Amino acid sequence: MDQKPSYHPSPSEPSLKLPAGATDCHCHVFGPEATFPYADDRTYTPSGEAPKEKLFAMHDAMGLERCVIVQAGCHGFDNSVVADAIAARPGRYLGIALLPVETPVAKMRELDAQGFRGVRFNFMRHLGKGASLAEVIAMTERLAEIGWHLQVHMEKELLAEMVPELKRSRVPVVIDHMARVDASLGLEQPAFTALRHLLEDSNFWVKVSGSERASKEGPPYADGVPFASTLVAEFGDRVLWGTDWPHPNLAGPVPDDGMLVDLIGTIAPSEAARQALMVDNPARLYGFA
Repeated sequence: MDQKPSYHPSPSEPSLKLPAGATDCHCHVFGPEATFPYADDRTYTPSGEAPKEKLFAMHDAMGLERCVIVQAGCHGFDNSVVADAIAARPGRYLGIALLPVETPVAKMRELDAQGFRGVRFNFMRHLGKGASLAEVIAMTERLAEIGWHLQVHMEKELLAEMVPELKRSRVPVVIDHMARVDASLGLEQPAFTALRHLLEDSNFWVKVSGSERASKEGPPYADGVPFASTLVAEFGDRVLWGTDWPHPNLAGPVPDDGMLVDLIGTIAPSEAARQALMVDNPARLYGFA
């Protein structure tokens, strides 16, 4: 199993002051393993624990007041590690679950009461083979019953072929990490073109997290930022941002979370754009008070 970098031990203080209610819409927690064991069939093992206390400290230092924690694959379908973190900061933290496609509505209602607001599926080779897209889309009939949305993480080469099936979703669909575009291929690359066309449909949202994953130049990830800024400029009412802390499965140096926060000033250059990206859009999609 691949080993993953840990989170940055001392991120810099960002120079950008975020608006009140600023939200990290994509991060994870790992362990502690003694309390929240990793799944036996996991496809990766974190190189170190990243418990809720470390996440909270990072958020407080960055000026991030709200959060959506995404269940990590290393913990499998046992979402208790995320539920525990949500319960520690009620009203401010919500979650996205990992679930089998056959999960009944009653189980999802239990998770909804704990603060979960959607379910994520991965179509990434390094995360192993899971449910088919057709099975996932069929599940959206049940997601619609409780007002959840679907979150999808895919390799960039898969997006175009997935579009017809994705458009059958009965609930809003969030595309993770800008569809994992490769910054070296430019703004006109097929995956980014397909993503922009997909976002013309108002049922679709995108996380403009991942400049550090798209970048081929490394910090400060200047080559990855134009993709995020383009999406904010064109689809400003359906964009979301996240740190992706503690940055699992990322090659290269562990990102400085303060640097990532400062990139928001370029990604969303106006106060109005930042208010939508960091506060209003998350409140609308996830249901923050």
